[in-house]
Formats: sequence, C-alpha cells, structure tokens
Amino acid sequence: MWLDKVKRVYGDNLDITWKNFSLEQVNNKEPENKVWEREDVTQARSLLGQIAGEAARRQGADLHEKFHLALLIARHGGDGRIALNEEQPLVDLAEQVGLDVERFKADLKDPELAKKIGREHEEATAEGIFGTPTFVFENGQSCYIKTFIPPDEDALAEFEHFIAIASDRPYIGEIKRPQPPWPKGALD
Repeated sequence: MWLDKVKRVYGDNLDITWKNFSLEQVNNKEPENKVWEREDVTQARSLLGQIAGEAARRQGADLHEKFHLALLIARHGGDGRIALNEEQPLVDLAEQVGLDVERFKADLKDPELAKKIGREHEEATAEGIFGTPTFVFENGQSCYIKTFIPPDEDALAEFEHFIAIASDRPYIGEIKRPQPPWPKGALD
C-alpha cells in the first residue's frame, strides 16, 4: 500500500500511529446507538476488523504493522475484498503474518478492545475528524485525503507533496477535482 512504500524509504524517520475511526458510526442514522456497543460485533460492517487490528497490536508493534498491512492489502489491494465482519478470514490473515492465533482468537472476544475503538472514535470526532484516512501531524494540523494508490515510482513524491501541503500550509482549506472522471489520468 502507499504508506508502506513510503515507510520503506523513510524507515524509522516516519512514525505512523494507526487509530480507530468508524465510518459506520459517522453515517449511523441513530448516532446514540454506538457501533462498538453491539453485542454481536459481526452485525457491524468493520468493527470485527478493527478489533482484529487491536488484537494484533497486543502481540507487538512489528506484528501489528504486518497484520495491518496484510489487512489493507486484503481489503483494498487484493483480488477480492476481505470481509471485515467475519472471523475466519481475519484469523487466516493472523496466521499468515505469524501471530499467535490462539491468543488472537481469544483477544477477538475481549470487550475492552471494542471500548478502545469507541474511545478513539470519540476522541477523533471531538477533534473534528470526519473520515478516513485523516492524517494528524505533530504540529497539530490535520487533513483528510481521498486518493488512489499511486504507482510505485510516484509513491514517495506523492507523499512528500501531500505532506508539504497538508502539514505545512494551514491556510489551504480544501482541494477538489471535478468528478467524474476522478481524477483525469489516474486510472489510465
């Protein structure tokens, strides 16, 4: 994925902290009914996927990073779209990246992980975040970006241009391209 390509160049000089945000909650017609408070987590579109990410995080930063990347690829970059509300595909990914599968499966049942997801979501909305991905920079600036994954040869330049505009130029409020096609030439 895009940031993984950039991270390979920057190494330890780029620190990415992934936090949870529920698009399903943002679009919920009954916002008082919190997605992360559902008894059956499979009834939400992606809550189990978020819980799986937190279960992987419990096994260390490196394994979390591997799981998160594998999940993003399986969801957005693979031949199909992995279901984020079914346990077995998530367990299969956990096994592929080397997680302790029994511990992972046990952690999927821990209600504290759903509570953490809820806290992070509410913190984000309190900061004005409304969508994903939203980048929050060390200087306090934040920016939502809608993008296709750039080709490998453009990944680093795209990231650096984005950072220059989003982090260092707070007076630029919005950039939008006419649609469709969106954007011209991106899918050629």
